[in-house]
Amino acid sequence: MKIEYKQCTVETSNDDKLLYPDAGITKAEVIEYYRDVAELMLPHLEDRFLTLHRFPNGVAEDGFYQQSRSDHFPRYVRGKSAPTADGDRRVEHIVVDGEPALVYLADQAALALHGWLSRSDRLHHPDRMVFDLDPADDGFEAVLDSAQLLHEVLELAGLAPFVMTTGSRGLHVVAPLDRSLTFRKSRATARELAQCVVDREPERFTLEQRKKARRGRLYLDISRNAYGQTAIVPYSLRAVPEAAVATPLRWSDLDGKLSPRRFHLKNLRRRLGQVKDPWPRFRDSATRPAIHREELMAWSEQK
Repeated sequence: MKIEYKQCTVETSNDDKLLYPDAGITKAEVIEYYRDVAELMLPHLEDRFLTLHRFPNGVAEDGFYQQSRSDHFPRYVRGKSAPTADGDRRVEHIVVDGEPALVYLADQAALALHGWLSRSDRLHHPDRMVFDLDPADDGFEAVLDSAQLLHEVLELAGLAPFVMTTGSRGLHVVAPLDRSLTFRKSRATARELAQCVVDREPERFTLEQRKKARRGRLYLDISRNAYGQTAIVPYSLRAVPEAAVATPLRWSDLDGKLSPRRFHLKNLRRRLGQVKDPWPRFRDSATRPAIHREELMAWSEQK
């Protein structure tokens, strides 16, 4: 298949290859999906380093992660060098600036795209804060409840919280930042806000990283808020049999019908026909958190 763009032509291959065999989804369908969501997805990719989760033989076989840009990638799949977190070496990272690059990577069977929490021009200053909420077991109610509590506490801190399914097991609560904070400060702030939720319901939620110490409580994971860490990009596919999509939501979508894999390649377009953009003005909502500890303490003490 040849896809013509103003600046280049993208030629795809093996279009009929099954990448999601259980769902009967071919590479051509994956490519068409990414073309359809490009307008909504590209603002979340702009100037952002990516880690690709690639499955050349489909999700029924083992895949691999790719952080470094390959030499054979075309010019329109841009690369930019940056030091590793320990400073021992540099990596030429992958950056997607437009639909042609997104289509090319889909042709390379890059099904899932994980992005840094900062953009390439200010790597040490994140433009988003992420809380990763995965259930301790098969129950999803605690995930929904923790997301709603984070919604409240983030708004108390002057942030604009957004929520999305991860397409895997849980939800991400995401707050856009104005890039005035370093990662160290952003992570400390995320921990303080998550601690408010734990203090409010300590029997249900925890910040304990060790699984044995969680004792069935939901872990409020703030570990992605660090240099070089990644989070699944909005509208990315996931490597699960039904081709689930990491889907931005409205807060009103957090109801009893929601599951982390409710939206997938075969029904996401219908949803977008009903809800064009659940995250309007995401970047315009970026701000700096304002911590008022007495107010947060009073909130934490509510039962």
